Amino acid sequence: MGALTQLVRFGWDQALSCLFPVVIFVSLALTQVIPLPFLPRYDWLLVICLLMQWLMLRSGLETRDELKVITVFHIIGLALELFKVHMGSWSYPEEGHFKIFGVPLYSGFMYASVASYLCQAWRRLKVDLIQWPPYLVVVPLAAAIYLNFFLHHFWIDIRWILSGLVLIVFWRAWVTYEVGGIRYKMPLVLSFVLIGFFIWVAENIATFFGAWEYPNQTEAWSLVHLGKVSSWLLLVIVSFLIVATLKKFKGRTT
Repeated sequence: MGALTQLVRFGWDQALSCLFPVVIFVSLALTQVIPLPFLPRYDWLLVICLLMQWLMLRSGLETRDELKVITVFHIIGLALELFKVHMGSWSYPEEGHFKIFGVPLYSGFMYASVASYLCQAWRRLKVDLIQWPPYLVVVPLAAAIYLNFFLHHFWIDIRWILSGLVLIVFWRAWVTYEVGGIRYKMPLVLSFVLIGFFIWVAENIATFFGAWEYPNQTEAWSLVHLGKVSSWLLLVIVSFLIVATLKKFKGRTT
């Protein structure tokens, strides 16, 4: 019963931390089946995301510092979307007034929701890092990961080399977290894999509800290739670095 209680507590903290992503998924589902007046569906999704962001800040669910981190990741994600849509990796087929080069502005919030989850889970679970590698190693690795999303269209895809470097760099690193006053720990690389996998699951839900579509989903929806887990795993490291930098900086100044 003690283990079950801890599992319920952990699940509850995770559910609260996933509030922003859940709102996005619910909005995707509802706007697909319920016609909305005045604005196209993509624009309504942008309005909902902006309203949700405002409510989370006003209610204290997110701090101003966390909002800054989320905004940075919003910009990073939107830049990636603009490039990938231009290269034909995926598309947003529906109409929208607030689209830039075929990319609806709400799409950046889907990336920002990942950073929102990390920030809130970090705070609720009192996350701490053990043997976090030096920033002189982590920052260039994260930069190489992000750049590879762009450069592999013109050069070779080195994601598997980068994945191997991730194992080497973070091999001795652990993440600790607290549930019900008891601290637990897991290898940091395992946490990357788990978050990447669940983002892949979320991606399948999002494409099912028409958030965007891959070329192989034009005629009918199909499962996103499992290899995308590796892409999300690598992108999680970029967002994890940004959040970890904020938390460590705030820890030194408080």
